[in-house]
Amino acid sequence: MSDAPGVSALWMPGEAGAEADKRYSPATLRNRDAIVDVLRTVLPEHGLVLEIASGSGEHVVHFARACPGLTWQPSDPDPAAIASIAAWSGEAGLANVRPPVRIDAAGGGWPGTRAEAILCINMVHIAPWAATVGLFREGAGVLVPGAPLILYGPYVEEGVETALSNVAFDGSLKERDPAWGLRDLADVDVVAAEYGFARMGRVEMPANNLMLIYRCVGVA
Repeated sequence: MSDAPGVSALWMPGEAGAEADKRYSPATLRNRDAIVDVLRTVLPEHGLVLEIASGSGEHVVHFARACPGLTWQPSDPDPAAIASIAAWSGEAGLANVRPPVRIDAAGGGWPGTRAEAILCINMVHIAPWAATVGLFREGAGVLVPGAPLILYGPYVEEGVETALSNVAFDGSLKERDPAWGLRDLADVDVVAAEYGFARMGRVEMPANNLMLIYRCVGVA
């Protein structure tokens, strides 16, 4: 079964008082170390990593600790997520995590700062398709040539049997919002190529998830 947030809630709220802004995603504890293992083989030693759809902010704090030579820029379109990211990063006190910024992957107007990598975890299936298109379209203008755009989550692949748990998850997502759902990997590859990206890696992850590594190679 995918470890993406359940459809009943994208995350769990924090407690009252000082913890009020913090949100918790149980999946983070299950997948963060496996994700770090892959990131260490893909990311450069130094530079800026832009995280799209940072959610609660738990991931970016963990990644910043694991990869201290990199500067991390979290983002999210949801004000509650921005507050949670700020709470988690503020508590951690890490100098290599920038204050979160509001970015809607489907829209334009991304920050003009160039990045050495883009990371996006568990967004593609819990967002309209326009968010995936925007991720590659805007990412092409942010990344330096050859830089990776890394996705994590569950996908449907031709010739690969979809786990029954992922079939059920896909159905529950579509019940919540018809614009959501597991994406066909071939469709993601097509839109990636349209904006100058080629898929260079596919890594099987726990709980029927994949990490996909695209690189900005330019439009043919």
